[in-house]
Amino acid sequence: MAAPRKYPDELRERATRMAVDARRDPATRTGALKRIGEQLGINPETLRNWVIQAEIDQGHRPGTTTDDATRLAELEREVRELRRANAILKSASAFFAAELDRPSR
Repeated sequence: MAAPRKYPDELRERATRMAVDARRDPATRTGALKRIGEQLGINPETLRNWVIQAEIDQGHRPGTTTDDATRLAELEREVRELRRANAILKSASAFFAAELDRPSR
């Protein structure tokens, strides 16, 4: 289970939008993340990570999008469950095979 989010989604979206807009303008680009982070009470590194992920999601930067990461996590979870089920079935088949090999009384 994922940890609860420290910042609400609305604040995260607003801060990301403000930072992306500020980084586009050469006059406000320098120190934009630090300035906006201080204004909104967000750690600048956290804001930087949000901006990078937003740029990846928009296709402006290479990387794994949020949708792809979510889908990958679901598939990995499914693979773990299937491997566990296979291990249980192998154990059960070995048990029943041993039962069939015993001489009957």
